[in-house]
Amino acid sequence: MNYSCFIVKIINEPISSQFNDNISLVEITVQFPIVRKKKTINTFRVLIWGNLAEDIIKYYRINDYIIIEGYIRNFSEVGIPDQVEISAKKVYPFLLKNQTNNVN
Repeated sequence: MNYSCFIVKIINEPISSQFNDNISLVEITVQFPIVRKKKTINTFRVLIWGNLAEDIIKYYRINDYIIIEGYIRNFSEVGIPDQVEISAKKVYPFLLKNQTNNVN
């Protein structure tokens, strides 16, 4: 696996799952902000575990741009072409379109 860092746009609502041992998992579909004319993979899944997963549900929405760091898994190695997945270890806000200002 390769450890990488990307700026991506969230294109689908985050999907949350809870396991028996109270570990949270969030899956989001993201895309690269750069549009290329070549036929390349520009959308992929990001898996986020634990407390970071709960933060994703709480703070991020569709059309937000985030920076993700994590490990890439390419499914073409196991016979599933054109599918990429990243297990995120860190997530940072880059450009939040749906940000609300709650200043007291």
